[in-house]
Amino acid sequence: MAEIAALAGVSKPTVSKVMNGQPGVAAATRERVERVIAERGYVRHSAARALSAGRAGSVNLVVKEIDNAYFSEIIRGVEETLERAGLSMVLTATHDEARRHRRWLARVVEHGTDGAILVLPDEHFAHLGELRRHGVPVALVDDRGESPPDVPSVGATNFAGGFAATEHLLSLGHRRIAMISGPAFKSTRERAAGYRTALQEAGIQPEPLLEKPGGFVAETGHGATRELLRLPDPPTAIFTGNDLQAMGVYRALYEAGLRAPDDVSVVGFDDLPFARLLTPALTTVRQPVREMGALATRMLLRVIAGEKLESARVELATSLIVRESSAPPRP
Repeated sequence: MAEIAALAGVSKPTVSKVMNGQPGVAAATRERVERVIAERGYVRHSAARALSAGRAGSVNLVVKEIDNAYFSEIIRGVEETLERAGLSMVLTATHDEARRHRRWLARVVEHGTDGAILVLPDEHFAHLGELRRHGVPVALVDDRGESPPDVPSVGATNFAGGFAATEHLLSLGHRRIAMISGPAFKSTRERAAGYRTALQEAGIQPEPLLEKPGGFVAETGHGATRELLRLPDPPTAIFTGNDLQAMGVYRALYEAGLRAPDDVSVVGFDDLPFARLLTPALTTVRQPVREMGALATRMLLRVIAGEKLESARVELATSLIVRESSAPPRP
């Protein structure tokens, strides 16, 4: 607690109040302390003891896939937090297949678990209800839809991230800015809303032709960029829904004999570990993905221990990381 207090610039009693849900702490201070707690992966000893008393506790983590850097970061956040608490992680990858979801649910109901963390559950909210009916505590990470208000969930400030990315490109002098979005998830809608709002505040009317939907994969970035470059008046900058799409943008620019940022500026979203290793290093919006997994785990452990959460929904701040892929447009 002393370490958290020092990092957050508050007193130990203030940290104690935040951890125990007591009043008397300003909202901004409470948020700052919670952010430090999430970043340090701190788990209250009472939660760990409630789980592991007399036995080895375990928590199930369900993700879409494990060979994706986004999910890998969440897995690391969950794993590190559970390890500090002396608990085991049971990992399942469903690959968005309904039969895998059903099989996992049947195993959990039959054999039991201390709790479950679901990443991007969207259409499988029915499974969420089934888990709760069997008394399994659940926490969500980056939920795609409107999660139940009493279920712990952790996301990011996606609107602010989309706004910051677009505002950065506008500040460089770009006026034709395209956006490659993702599937119709809540996070996608919020990023697109931030993009459009930034354009409108700059006096620019968003153009439907400059918005391309798709998946959060490199292939979407590649195909959408090829379409954008064929427009009579192509964009001078592209904001992508995630860093994987940005990799596809790079490939399409290379095939067209162009490069970032000389011909087209590129800004991504997530700041996954590979973003700084691309050529040029990718300007992107940092989403604290690992911290999201860690905080969801902490919240779940507190629920399992019978503690009351101050808020079931937490959004961690995004931030713009400026590197080499964005620059003023050519005259």
